[in-house]
Amino acid sequence: MTDKRSSSAADRTEAIMRTTLELGQEIGYAKLSIEAVAARAGVGKHTIYRRWSSKGALFLDSLMLLNGPALDYPDTGDVIADLRQQIHAAIDLLDRPPVGPLYRALIAEALLNPQVAAALNDHFITPQAEKTVARLKVARDQGQLSPDFDLDLAMDILSGPLYFRALITQEPLTHEYVDRVIEALFAGIGPRP
Repeated sequence: MTDKRSSSAADRTEAIMRTTLELGQEIGYAKLSIEAVAARAGVGKHTIYRRWSSKGALFLDSLMLLNGPALDYPDTGDVIADLRQQIHAAIDLLDRPPVGPLYRALIAEALLNPQVAAALNDHFITPQAEKTVARLKVARDQGQLSPDFDLDLAMDILSGPLYFRALITQEPLTHEYVDRVIEALFAGIGPRP
């Protein structure tokens, strides 16, 4: 009996998350509401509020649960190729329609809503940064990077230009641009002869 209940709860959770993304794509993040998601998913809004405190938290969890594996790092032994592959996957997901405009709207809400900012940081920014730093640490331990380089700073250097372009200048994030950022970073952190 417990397996059926947990399976039913998992199915309901997935249906809510899929509905959130579908509805967000149709009407935009600004018009997205817990009530609209509940109505379309066929659940009570209290069912959603028990799991998520806001539409921002619901949207972010929906995005990450359904797309998170695409943002995991490979480990081929070549840190540059691995960073390139992971960051290409991230920009393919987060910079282009239908997810890109929704993600930018979520970031805009995070600037005004501390709960959404905390959820964004806890569920996306921090985990992705930790994955990047962990991959860089492995590369440093393998001698692919300078042993004294600040890996947290490397993460900031990698992500800063991408967010600047996506949020401030709103120029397209291309694979070629990502490659240029990675090449510039590694010119400074590679092992010294």
